[in-house]
Amino acid sequence: MNWRRAALAAAAAAPVIALLAWGMTRDPKEIVSPLPGRNAPEFALGVFAPGEPPLARKVGDTIALASMRGKIVVFNFWASWCLECRVEHKDLSFVAQQNASKSVQFVGVLYNDVPSAGLEWIGKMGGQAYPSVLDQGARTAIDYGLYGVPETFVIDAAGRVAYKHTGPIPAALLQAKIDSLLAAPAVQSPAVQSPASR
Repeated sequence: MNWRRAALAAAAAAPVIALLAWGMTRDPKEIVSPLPGRNAPEFALGVFAPGEPPLARKVGDTIALASMRGKIVVFNFWASWCLECRVEHKDLSFVAQQNASKSVQFVGVLYNDVPSAGLEWIGKMGGQAYPSVLDQGARTAIDYGLYGVPETFVIDAAGRVAYKHTGPIPAALLQAKIDSLLAAPAVQSPAVQSPASR
């Protein structure tokens, strides 16, 4: 009788043990996003931090994804209260400056924070090469499925999410992603293909 109970207990425990074993092989920082390969959610957000020349934009300007078609867009969510955002800040500004003459646009997005705190943080960090926009009500963050900050989305010239990075993004990795997109042949999105190309 006891061997039957033991066999039933083992059979019931096997799926749980298998699930735990599978979980031990996963990186807890790796959060799968459905966005890579899909069209990036549209946004039109107001600039609150201008950035520095030659990448500067006027405070109050609206930056819209639709107006950046044909460019690679690096879309970085950050906050003044985010400790890990400090880790990547200089790398982001450095890579933005390195690509200033290329068809690449960097946009910072202030998440769950206020502009005054964001501006103070940028000042303490020694400035920021590219503009930052305010995501009031975190609507854009919701559209992008944000789990937390920092998170960076690299959007290709056709407006599709090519890559998503959770946590501080190293300069070398970000530059490699940008270089691979700059080297890729131009692909038009279906919405803008000419009849002759179909």
